[in-house]
Amino acid sequence: MGSDQPFGIYLDNAASTPMRVEAVDAMTPFLSETFGNPSGGHRASAEAKKAVEAARELVAEILGAAPDEVVFTGGGSEADNLAVKGAAWARRSGGLDGVVVSGIEHKAVLAAAHRLESEGCRIVEVGATESGVIDLAELRDAIDQTTAVVSVMLVNNETGIIQPLNAVADIVRELAPNAVLHTDAVQAPQWLDVKTAANECALVSLSGHKFGGPKGVGVLVVRKGTKLVPLIEGGGHEWSLRAGTHNVAGIVAFAEALRITTANRAAECARIAGLRDHLEQGLRQAIPDLLVNGNPESRVPGLLHVSFFGLEAEVLLVALDQRGVFAASGSACSSGAVDPSHVLAAMGMPRERALAAIRFSLGYRTTQSEIDAAMPIIVQCVEQLRAAA
Repeated sequence: MGSDQPFGIYLDNAASTPMRVEAVDAMTPFLSETFGNPSGGHRASAEAKKAVEAARELVAEILGAAPDEVVFTGGGSEADNLAVKGAAWARRSGGLDGVVVSGIEHKAVLAAAHRLESEGCRIVEVGATESGVIDLAELRDAIDQTTAVVSVMLVNNETGIIQPLNAVADIVRELAPNAVLHTDAVQAPQWLDVKTAANECALVSLSGHKFGGPKGVGVLVVRKGTKLVPLIEGGGHEWSLRAGTHNVAGIVAFAEALRITTANRAAECARIAGLRDHLEQGLRQAIPDLLVNGNPESRVPGLLHVSFFGLEAEVLLVALDQRGVFAASGSACSSGAVDPSHVLAAMGMPRERALAAIRFSLGYRTTQSEIDAAMPIIVQCVEQLRAAA
């Protein structure tokens, strides 16, 4: 099949990546040998505590934060919830009750916002342009002096489009100086320098399994002076913002994966962009009516988001799966009907095109041979399904 993977050609790295060997090696001792609770007072605990704090310092340095601004969480969704809910709850007593999010956010942000809406907060979802970028004019109209939280992601998880965070920060600073700006940067570390790209954000969320780390561990950067109400209460862990015994192995592996990702980013981005462009060009040549979604000039190297007219993405994904090619769509099945991706809906994309949209996402382990093998399979599946329609 031309794949280095035992099960097929994996083109769904935006959903999850294979763990980097270095991250596995880093975490292994903390799964068996160094198993102490880092909150304890004896030497076994001290070794675990030392590992957590070393990881914290490494993560802080890479993200441009102080160590005491790094909060370890159970993943990106928890980090998003802590940021959006925690910041809104902390500001409610000051008369700030507005929460503004882009309509293209990950559902962890959108669901958190709508939970706040059920508690009395005013929620505004800002749309995006056809290019896949948040509508800055609409954002200006949505923000006012009573806005508590603004959440705009750094890289969209479906289209791969980079959002203009600096422009967003300028608007927030001008129109809502008391608001907190949060960014879901979960899809960013493998492609962008988060230290620079999110330097104006008070809150920054990451998730380990998106860049070669383990599942179930994330980070929320909380800049000094940013008040949050915790989601999980108990002990004084993580500056009293996230109670619970530390996932020592996961934290150590997260830090190592982030280190390797950062060190290799430039070379990997160049190589992966070449593979993505090769895939796009091959598909365009064989399928002339292929449509690329979002502005190609604003996307990260690893994502190719396209629509195949006349097909439903879910049907094509099943056909690809059967041939050993794994990709994804943003559509959701609800009450027996397939609904278009909320991201594409927020971009104003016509329903037929949105339902035909598929995301191919490449990663650090994607190879030239896999792309060469995947292209004819994709083309054949499209042609066969169109012929049978």
